[in-house]
Amino acid sequence: MNTTQSLAGSAEPARSALDCLLRPRSIAIVGASPQFAKVNGRPLRHLIAKGYSGRIYPVNPKYPEIAGLACYPDVAALPEAPDLAIVALPARDVEACIAALGRRGVAAAVIFSSGFGEMGAEGRQIEQSLRACADAHGVLICGPNCLGFVNAFDNVYATFSQYADGDTGAGPVAFVTQSGAFGTAIAALVRQRGLGLGYFINTGNEAGVTFSDLMLAVIEDPRIRVAAGYMEGMRDGPGLVRLAQRCAELGKPLVLTKVGRMAAGVRAAASHTGSLAVEDDVFDAVLRQHGVLRARNEEQMLDMLEALCSDRVPQGTGLGIATQSGGAGVMMADRAEELGLEVPALAPQTQVMLARVMPAFGAAGNPVDVTGQFVANPDLLLESVVTLLTDPQVHVGIVWLQLMTAHVDLLVRIFCQIRDRTDKPFIICWVAAPPEAVRRLRAEGMVVFGAGERAVEAAAAMVRHRQALRVAAEQHAERAALAAAVARVAADVRGNGFRDGVQPTVQAAGWLHAAGVPMAPVALARHADEAVAAWRTAGGPVVLKIESPDITHKTEVGGVLLKLNDEVAVRQGYATLIQRAVAARPEARLDGVVVQPMATGQLELVIGVQRDPGFGMVLMVGLGGVLVEVLKDVVFRRAPFSEAEGLRMLDELRMRALLDGVRGQPAVDRAALAALLSRLSVWAAAMAPWLEELDLNPVLVGPAGPVGVDCVMVLGGPKAG
Repeated sequence: MNTTQSLAGSAEPARSALDCLLRPRSIAIVGASPQFAKVNGRPLRHLIAKGYSGRIYPVNPKYPEIAGLACYPDVAALPEAPDLAIVALPARDVEACIAALGRRGVAAAVIFSSGFGEMGAEGRQIEQSLRACADAHGVLICGPNCLGFVNAFDNVYATFSQYADGDTGAGPVAFVTQSGAFGTAIAALVRQRGLGLGYFINTGNEAGVTFSDLMLAVIEDPRIRVAAGYMEGMRDGPGLVRLAQRCAELGKPLVLTKVGRMAAGVRAAASHTGSLAVEDDVFDAVLRQHGVLRARNEEQMLDMLEALCSDRVPQGTGLGIATQSGGAGVMMADRAEELGLEVPALAPQTQVMLARVMPAFGAAGNPVDVTGQFVANPDLLLESVVTLLTDPQVHVGIVWLQLMTAHVDLLVRIFCQIRDRTDKPFIICWVAAPPEAVRRLRAEGMVVFGAGERAVEAAAAMVRHRQALRVAAEQHAERAALAAAVARVAADVRGNGFRDGVQPTVQAAGWLHAAGVPMAPVALARHADEAVAAWRTAGGPVVLKIESPDITHKTEVGGVLLKLNDEVAVRQGYATLIQRAVAARPEARLDGVVVQPMATGQLELVIGVQRDPGFGMVLMVGLGGVLVEVLKDVVFRRAPFSEAEGLRMLDELRMRALLDGVRGQPAVDRAALAALLSRLSVWAAAMAPWLEELDLNPVLVGPAGPVGVDCVMVLGGPKAG
């Protein structure tokens, strides 16, 4: 997509096509109508009514003028090449219009028209032709099948959305949505909260610019502080990662809601990673890896936006709670712990200061129970909250109260005084608050919710964003070193003779060992005598495993025998495995039996790599060995990543306590595990053209560190062979 196309014949410095799209100085409306209630009439009405200061050119051969503006019969008749064209034509006429716009030198177009990819196979062909036409003529397109967009800062209303009918005062939030109707509903809710959208953009079918392209463009606007998006599908994984990285560099939170969380998305796979890599789980993990905040639904998105629009940032994870109700305080403390926030015990000096202002029947711990006594003594609430927020272990506060309809003026004044006397963020949770109170507090720039758990979740979003910025700075510093490591490994592996399909165990283990991934030694025996020789070389008990490119889950056919330590047992074991394989899978190709020294460990992990269609190479770690698909305690990351990111993966496992040792077992070496994960991620990124999937299962973790004892590697990329 040519996003640097400049206006033809312009004497001005070249402007990017995205800038012409989003901040046009002149707009043509192709298919314009004087009937302002129609889809093709609404943009002109909005541009005039909202005070757009640029030049407007209606295009329609039916009318000599519309709303006092000269109307042109076709694109070629325009007196100049406008920055932007709004195309409101039947689908059959759109491609010819785009070609005409390109010949006239128009840089960008937003296409309202439907009847493209959303209509099925025939529509997709029409859309592909439209995309090719736009590329050939150098026109950047938004849509088709979209509502268009609003740039409220510059009064650009290239839309027919109902959202534009009301007050669209500019604000610090940029909102990009793949859904028109649902996106409009979210935008209306943003307006109700008084947050203000600087940009409202519907991407439609994304035949040209994508969700990520548009969000990347608008977050550069210094007037935007928070980015929000609604997604129905993920079409550009690398673009989404670049977006997340850029948001982190700018320090701007990115909040996304994506539907389809429970989509199965699972295909038959040779590896556990392949069978467990549900599309949404991978999406969620990559977002978390890159600091994106994910909201479950539109209401949680709005809660996060309201909190993140605050100009105050928590410097740690400590939550201080002040409440009228002890029960509400306990409920919020429970939810805080579930979300990884701390509700710290207050410092002795804080408790002394609280005791001076609290009633005898109040509670000066954390949560602080101020009771309803503050109505008679307003200083009680004021001083209690200010004191709570001065505690060094408290980084964000929540103040909970209910009803108080007769005391709106008093409470608004108290909250303003609290704001002025502290520099830490705090959230007001006012249950059944009078609407006037909410309106006045939000006008003062304060964050107000009507339920305790919503307040805690919003506080957690503020904390997670701050933590994500620290991680992002670390990742930025590591990026060049990781890229260099991937390049070195890629140079090493290019000379290997790759073939499609499941790779021989000995070869696969050798490649991983060379990449720094600890692997148990393996030998292939093609007959019983070779198996006995390998056992003698091992010098102790061995494992025998059937070796076949057609049998990847060996235990399912009885293809593994353990602890064999004499010649007779090894010979018999070899024969047994061959017989079992032939009986269970008579069509399978048999290469022999792998002989491997017995390895021991106190814990079994599964580690794998899968080529995700959206994000590329994705690595998984999980607990459970052969039971991993039952337990499903797994964590994903996009490759490559650092050892620090590997440590964070381990911390996300539900059963991570097992890593610290249970029932007298010593703790595992987390650093060694993280190093394995990082090295494997670098190797996987280098192998991206060839690697389809990889399974190390189990990886045994013992006193000597982790070691992979079984390996399934499948190659089949576009360059395989």
